[in-house]
Amino acid sequence: MDIRDLLLKNVMIMDLKGTSKEAVIDEMVAKYHAEGIVTDENEYRQDILKREAESTTGIGEGIAMPHAKDSAVTRATVLFAKSDQGVDFNALDGQPVHLFFMIAAPEGANNEHLAALAALSSLLINPKLVADLKQAKTPDDVLALFGKAQAEKEAKDKAEEAKEKAQEEQEKADKQAEFKAEKRQERPFIVAVTACPTGIAHTYMAEAALKETAEKLGVDIKVETNGSEGIKHKLTDSDINRAAGVIVAADKKVAMDRFNGKKLLNRPVIDGIKKPEELIEETLQGKGQVFHAAGTDNSDAASEEASGGTLWNRIYKDLMNGVSNMLPFVVGGGIIMAISFILEQWLGKTSMWFTFTNNLGTFAFSFLVPVLAAYIAESIGDRPALMPGFVGGYMATVATASVVKAQNPAGFLGGLVAGFAAGWMIVGLKKLLSKMPHSLDGMRTILLYPVIGLAIMGLLMFFIINPIFAAINGALISFLEGMGTGNAILIGVILAAMMSIDMGGPFNKAAYTFAIGVYQASGFKDGRWMAAVMIGGMIPPLAIAVASTFFPKKFTLQERNAGLSNYALGLTFITEGAIPFAATDPLHIIGSSVIGSAIAGGLTQLWHVNVPAPHGGVVALLLTNQKLGFIMSLLIGTIIAALILGFWRPAAKENK
Repeated sequence: MDIRDLLLKNVMIMDLKGTSKEAVIDEMVAKYHAEGIVTDENEYRQDILKREAESTTGIGEGIAMPHAKDSAVTRATVLFAKSDQGVDFNALDGQPVHLFFMIAAPEGANNEHLAALAALSSLLINPKLVADLKQAKTPDDVLALFGKAQAEKEAKDKAEEAKEKAQEEQEKADKQAEFKAEKRQERPFIVAVTACPTGIAHTYMAEAALKETAEKLGVDIKVETNGSEGIKHKLTDSDINRAAGVIVAADKKVAMDRFNGKKLLNRPVIDGIKKPEELIEETLQGKGQVFHAAGTDNSDAASEEASGGTLWNRIYKDLMNGVSNMLPFVVGGGIIMAISFILEQWLGKTSMWFTFTNNLGTFAFSFLVPVLAAYIAESIGDRPALMPGFVGGYMATVATASVVKAQNPAGFLGGLVAGFAAGWMIVGLKKLLSKMPHSLDGMRTILLYPVIGLAIMGLLMFFIINPIFAAINGALISFLEGMGTGNAILIGVILAAMMSIDMGGPFNKAAYTFAIGVYQASGFKDGRWMAAVMIGGMIPPLAIAVASTFFPKKFTLQERNAGLSNYALGLTFITEGAIPFAATDPLHIIGSSVIGSAIAGGLTQLWHVNVPAPHGGVVALLLTNQKLGFIMSLLIGTIIAALILGFWRPAAKENK
C-alpha cells in the first residue's frame, strides 16, 4: 500500500503553532476534528494522551508518532505536521521534535492499514528523508518526498524478498556437502523478533533499524514482527537453526520456547531502535546467554523479563488491568439499568420492557467482581490464573460460599483479594511444578494448573478470604448505613474531590470503584456515594465551560471553542473533557475543580441525594430521590468552581 493514500494534503499542518507537547497534540487533534477524520475530538485526544502516558512516542531524531485506535475515527489517516522551532515532546533522545505523524486508526482497522503504518515507520529510518521533510514547504513537497522514498523502499524490499525466497529454496533443495560448504562461507546470519504493546509503530521502527544496521555491517538478518496485525516474517525452524544468535527486542510476550539452546539477547524494543549496532555486534560476539525453554505451556510461553518499577507500580498495574476490563460491564450494565428505571416510571413494574432491560443490566453487573478478580489474576499469573481468579471473584459474590454463615458476601473487597491471591498462587504453582519431566508439560497446562489451581482457590475463598472479608464488608455496609450526616458529608467531600484530582487517573478510578462496590454490595440500592462521585466528576468540564463563557479573556479562542463542548461532556458525566485544559494549566483547573467538586459532594450527602445508577449524568436525575438536591448540588459546585477559575486564572496571552 502506498503511504500517500493515508497522507492527506488537507490534514497537513506545515507550521505548528504549539510550543508544548500538550499544545501540539491539541492542535493536531483539532485539525483531525475540523476535517471530519475524528467525530469525537475529546475521545480521540484521551486515547492519544493515554498512549503517551504509557511511554513517549517521540522516537528520537526529531520525530514523534502519537497514535490511537478508537471508534471516533472515520477513516485511517496519517496527519503530517512540522514545527520549525521544535517542541519538547519528551523524546527518547531528549531532543526537540520537528516532525509529527499522528496516526488515526478506526476500530477494526484492516491489515492493509497496519501494513501502511509499518511502511511509514520503516521509511522514517532513512535520515535523508527526515532531513528533506524538515525542509518541505508545502503538502505537495511532503507527498513527493514520500513517493520517492516509497519507490526506493519497494525496490529494496522486492530484492530482499527475492533473496530470502532464493535462500529458502536453496536450503530445502540442496542437502549435499557442496551446499554446506558454501553456506559456511557466506555472510553471518542472525534472527530477531520485535514487538511492542500496541504493535503499531515501535515494532516496525525496531525492525527497520535492525535491518538497516545489519546491511551496513555486512550481516544477513531476518526480523519477525509481532504487531497488532499479527506475526509477519515468521521465523522458521530452519531460520533459527541456521542463525548465529537471536535478538528479542520486545516489550510484550513473544513465543520463546523455539529458541531453546540458542544464544539470545532479550532487550526492550527501544534498544532495537536506538542500539541496533550494539545488539548485532554482541550477538555476533556470542555475548547472549543460552536460552533454556521453561517447558511450561506451549510455544507461546512468555519471555522472561524483569518486572521493573516499584512494588506499588506492579500492584497498581495489576489492579488497573482488572478495573479496565470491568468498566465495560459497569458502563453498559449501568446505563441499561438506568434506562430500565425510566421505563419503569413510564410503563410500570409489570412491563416486559422494564423487566427485560432491568434483568439485562443486572446480568452485566453480576460479572463485575468475577471479571475484576479474573483480570487482576491474569495480569500476575498469565492465562493459567484467569480461571481461578474468575471463580474466586464469583465466590466473593456468593454469601453461602463460606465456612462461616454470613448475611452478605465478601463483595468487591473479597474480589480484589481473590484476584491477587489467584495470580500469585499460580506463580507459586508454576515454580513448584517446574521440575516435572518435560514429557508431562502438556499435563501441567491441561490438567494440573486448572485442577490444582481451582482446588486451592476454592479452599482459600471458602475457609479464609470469604469469612474474613464478608465480615469486613458487612461491617463496612453497616457503618455506611448507620453513619450520621456529618460523617456522610465528609466522605462525600473526599470522594467528589478525588474525582477531580486526576480526572480519570488512579484517584478518580479509586473513588468510582468504591462507589460501585458499595452500590453493588447494597443490591443496587445505596446510590448515595454514586451521587457524590457522579456530580464530582461532572463539575470539572462544566466549570470550564461556564468560566470560558463568562470570563472569555481568560481563555484563548481555541479554548473557548473547546469549552462549549464541555457543556455536553459535563452533563453526561464525561470528566475527561477537562483533561486538555488541566494538562496546560493544572494549578488553576485542578485547584478550582477540586474545591467545587468537594463542596458539591458534601451537599449531596447533606440533602441525602441517592442516585441508583452508576452512569448517565443528568439522565440519572430522572432516577434520583432528591431531584432538587441533585440539581442544587451540581449548580452550586459548578458555579463556585467556575468563579474561582474565572477570577484566579490569569488572562490568556493573546487577550492581554
